[in-house]
Amino acid sequence: MARYILHEDPRSGNCYKIKLTAALVGIPLEVRQYDIMAGETRTPEFLGNVNANGRIPVLQIDDRFLPESNAACWYLAEDSALIPNDRFDRADMLRWMFFEQYNHEPNVATLRFWLHFVGEANLSKQQRAQLMAKRIAGCDALSLMDRHLAGRDWFVGGGPTLADIALYAYTHVAEEGGFGLADYPAVEAWLARVAALPRYVAMS
Repeated sequence: MARYILHEDPRSGNCYKIKLTAALVGIPLEVRQYDIMAGETRTPEFLGNVNANGRIPVLQIDDRFLPESNAACWYLAEDSALIPNDRFDRADMLRWMFFEQYNHEPNVATLRFWLHFVGEANLSKQQRAQLMAKRIAGCDALSLMDRHLAGRDWFVGGGPTLADIALYAYTHVAEEGGFGLADYPAVEAWLARVAALPRYVAMS
């Protein structure tokens, strides 16, 4: 069996996606932790040996390295129930994973990082100027999710898929970015369903 090593910062929702996927499909992961606040993913060693893009997470499979969280989740989940058999459902799952990276993560996750970890007082003038736009875009993303989940349990098909994992990671900690999840009752009910899945692991 391959050896899987996750290069991560445990505060990152993108890293958590991979840990949750691995747990749900029963794949053991080793972890190597980096402090992104201290620049540990920008060292010559990391850039030369792990990811030239200077970012985490990176899933290491034996001696090969796979950056990008959703690609790593796909690799781990292939041939599992987390990837639908139906061709349209697979494409629809990818649609939500792309939505997460384009509409959700740049707003919900970024505000969480800025406000919860960096601190508003420490933001640059350019970052402070973006706060309202990111708040509005993040609320729009959560509202769209809430409307989609009204009357259904999962984002795609009749069970959890990688779409749910990708969106769960930063949504369940969105209040750390100032988003009120009580405003999105269908999202709150969905979060509880994900947390009740067998082999679920919490974000550390």
